[in-house]
Amino acid sequence: MSVVSNITVKVPGTTANLGPGFDCIGAALKLYNEFNFTTLDAGGLIIQASGIEAAKVQTDETNLLYQAFVKLYQHIKKTPPGIKIEIKLGVPLARGLGSSATAIVGGLVGANYLAGSPLSELEVMELAIAMEGHPDNVVPALLGGCRLAATSSTGWEICDIPWHRDIVPVIAIPNFELSTAEARRVLPTEISRRDAIFNISHLGLLLRGLATNREEWLKAALQDKLHQPYRQTLIAGYESVNEAAINAGAYGMVISGAGPTLLALVDITKAKSVETAMTNAWMAKRINSIVRSLRLDTQGAVIL
Repeated sequence: MSVVSNITVKVPGTTANLGPGFDCIGAALKLYNEFNFTTLDAGGLIIQASGIEAAKVQTDETNLLYQAFVKLYQHIKKTPPGIKIEIKLGVPLARGLGSSATAIVGGLVGANYLAGSPLSELEVMELAIAMEGHPDNVVPALLGGCRLAATSSTGWEICDIPWHRDIVPVIAIPNFELSTAEARRVLPTEISRRDAIFNISHLGLLLRGLATNREEWLKAALQDKLHQPYRQTLIAGYESVNEAAINAGAYGMVISGAGPTLLALVDITKAKSVETAMTNAWMAKRINSIVRSLRLDTQGAVIL
């Protein structure tokens, strides 16, 4: 068998939580990072980055993509080869769109392929969840689509969530960052039974709403009691953008991942109106943003 020495892995960005689905549901978006791996016979490490915010990427052993690459080799008890990694960024950093998940998945998938594919997709997924700490971003980044993850007595159960073709996610990315650590710091350590029941019922409604595109279900379903009320205060202009999106016809607006990106779910006929409204709302607060209608990625990580 010939030895592969060069591959490119393309990984989609993601949006997680979708309101009430905190830390358990996420969807892959048609927004991508690409990672090219070339083995170096002489050994060593070279990391180069291009694209949006490339200057912020670590180019030494602390790079998360490289750490994931090494993690897989450690898992299979082999020494990682010398490697040159070229990163082409299309997913903004620290914006709640799964940039760290793309790095973890990209590093694991690239290493697994170069090592001769000793691990199954399920085993790669379990490693990714262990590195990330929760499944909501890494699972759709690896598998594509909208996914719900839950633990079982033997590991993880992953459920593919039907997403109606006329539901469009509109993402509004502001020109400021919010770290996941900071976004988690503001969350309470305990919640009431009432709030737990609220989120359970609304997550169930969300799953049916996504499958049917039923307006009244989706408008109610996107409410949340676990994380969004606490994180809103970290995102300048949140209330104004939310009001503008809903007035323009969105079913509702949620914080994408840990934020600060905001995501509105919209019927396809109203996507452009919601884009404009969210852009103008942030502009009125003197905050520049990139607002885009996207589609779900259904493939997940692919080797080109």
